[in-house]
Amino acid sequence: MSRNCSIVLHAHVPWVRHPEVSHCLEEDWLHSAVIETHLPLLEMLFRLREEGVPFHLTMNISPTLLAMFRDRLLKRRTLDYLDRTLRLCRDEVERGDITGFKELAEGYEERFYRLRSLYVENWESDLIRAYSDLRDSGHIELTASAATHGLLPLLMRVPETVQAQVRTGIRQYVQSFGRMPRGFWLPECAYAPALSRLLKEEGIDWTIVEEHAMTTAPQASDEFPFRPGVTPDGLYVFGRDQASSSEVWNADSGYPGDGRYRDFLRDVGLEAPIEYLRDYLGETEQRQLTGLKYFRSGRTGDDSEPYDPALAAIALEEHSTHFIGSRGAQLAGLEASGIENPLVVCAFDADLFGHWWYEGTEFLERIFRKGAARSDFSFTTPAGYLSSNSEQEYSTISPVSSSWGEGGYFETWTQEENNWVNGEIQTRCEQLARFVRIFEENRNDYSDKVIEHRQRCIQLMTREIMLAQSSDWGFLMQNEPSMEYAEARTRGHLENFDKIWGCTMDLGKTNVLDEIEEANPIFPDLPWNIFEPYVR
Repeated sequence: MSRNCSIVLHAHVPWVRHPEVSHCLEEDWLHSAVIETHLPLLEMLFRLREEGVPFHLTMNISPTLLAMFRDRLLKRRTLDYLDRTLRLCRDEVERGDITGFKELAEGYEERFYRLRSLYVENWESDLIRAYSDLRDSGHIELTASAATHGLLPLLMRVPETVQAQVRTGIRQYVQSFGRMPRGFWLPECAYAPALSRLLKEEGIDWTIVEEHAMTTAPQASDEFPFRPGVTPDGLYVFGRDQASSSEVWNADSGYPGDGRYRDFLRDVGLEAPIEYLRDYLGETEQRQLTGLKYFRSGRTGDDSEPYDPALAAIALEEHSTHFIGSRGAQLAGLEASGIENPLVVCAFDADLFGHWWYEGTEFLERIFRKGAARSDFSFTTPAGYLSSNSEQEYSTISPVSSSWGEGGYFETWTQEENNWVNGEIQTRCEQLARFVRIFEENRNDYSDKVIEHRQRCIQLMTREIMLAQSSDWGFLMQNEPSMEYAEARTRGHLENFDKIWGCTMDLGKTNVLDEIEEANPIFPDLPWNIFEPYVR
């Protein structure tokens, strides 16, 4: 008998690249993710490995984020962002005697210098290599995901587009990490029964669904979600434990809301005089988060209290001890109830750790250290669990449609503000599927030039429709600060699709194709036939 816990992090940023401007606020989504989440996380994981602390973590990096990690322009801009932040740190140290936050500013300056050194010197701005190193040493399991974070259940009316999302995501994984993935992260943890066969046919062994996808399934039993089930298609399904995840993630009672932690919104970029920030903000002079924050969380109403790292450390010790103790008690109780080899899966957005919750990376480090000292349970990965329990019999289950969006299903993406997107995408996907089918049926009648031209058009239309399918846009259309950008991006990709469609019969419009291809150079080697007919 064994008891196990699995920590799963999903890292994603939608494709954002704007070479036409010197600074794009939305590109900062990537830069802040690198600097506030990935660099601190990698620093911590390598430290644990170097010290010989045993740990296992499951990590998903979305294909769009992998593409941005590789992009030369974006890597240069990430470094520019870091250098700009360091200049602001130096300014903050100089005015520290006036603000009273000199010591905190000096701490930030030291931290950002250290992270810059890791990024440039240790990993040569190649975060994919850094994660691969940890994978190769057996400390993390890396998983694949859908190409552009499309909400797959809402796309299933045209299965060709889901097949393209999955195949492209797997291709990007193989190109990045050199081997086939065993696991596949479903964007928004969104599942529909039809995905089981499709994932299995593409060589995927396992995925994760929400707890209620298993507990409300026809075959629901007490063992779910604390043991994986297997679908009739042979896909292993792990359930995300709601109780343990809520201890960290819950907006009202989760650990990050403790008043001793750093307040996310009390940021220098939102509060310092605009004239002072002019060099940092650039031409637009639009206020933005800088990562420099001096106040404790205002959850208790005491938001004017200065941030105290020593107090935060006390909170971290309390919360990491509580989390580890809770998992030990939970797993012991599950085993006592008759569940053999119980597993608790705790899955989170990666940017919760370091970005939203500044101290979150240290929380992970503490629970891994405390877990290494325990004898009653171990941290593992889904693939590790399956390998260790290869002789086990797993119960059949057919999880129900679900997601981790508000309400547990797909309501977030079918609201008044964003539901129009689904129809626009479906129409074009049906259009593309018909075009591909007709092209393949008649290609022997075409000249080589026509074949080459139409294959290029199909490739570019596939890319643009996948970019429009990102679940981020529908989500952001309900949030005022990003609503306009999200709608513009969606309409822009749909318009690009239509422009390419208008070129399919005209070999002379290569300039239109060149312009669209250059604007979004993601998945440059996408096979033209990845949108081929899906055989049910």
